[in-house]
Amino acid sequence: MSVDPEKVAEVMGGDEVLYEHVRSTADLQRVVAEGLPVGALDRTVQYVAGSRRAAAVLRDRIVPRATRARRTRLRLAESERVERLARLMALAEHVWEGADDAREFLAAPHPMLDGRSPLEMAETELGARRVERLLMKLEYGLPV
Repeated sequence: MSVDPEKVAEVMGGDEVLYEHVRSTADLQRVVAEGLPVGALDRTVQYVAGSRRAAAVLRDRIVPRATRARRTRLRLAESERVERLARLMALAEHVWEGADDAREFLAAPHPMLDGRSPLEMAETELGARRVERLLMKLEYGLPV
C-alpha cells in the first residue's frame, strides 16, 4: 500500500502553500527536491500535532527557530523531514480513518517501537519505515 501523494501534499498545505498541484510521486519528489516553503513546515506540524504547543515543539525539532527566521525555503534534508512527517500522517489517517485517531496513534508510545512514539521514531528514515510497517500491519489486520 502506498500513500497518496496528493494527500501528503494536502497535509503540507496543498496548492496554497506549495504553489502547485501535486498529482504524482514524481511531482512530490520535485517539490521536495526544490526545497519546500517554510509554510509547509508550519502547516504540517500544525496538522499533525493538533495543538499550538505540540506544533511548536515539533516544529523546533525539525528546523530550529533561528534557522526558520532566516529563510523562506527549506533545505533538502529539512524538506525531506517535513515530507516524511506528512507521509506518516497521511498513512496513519488512512489506517485509522480519521485525523484525530491518527494523531493519537502518532503521539502515543507503542511497544512495537521500543516504547517510543511513532513521531519520535520518525526522526530518522529507518524509524519512519518501522512506523510505516506497523501501520501496514494494522491496516491488513496482522498481529502487532
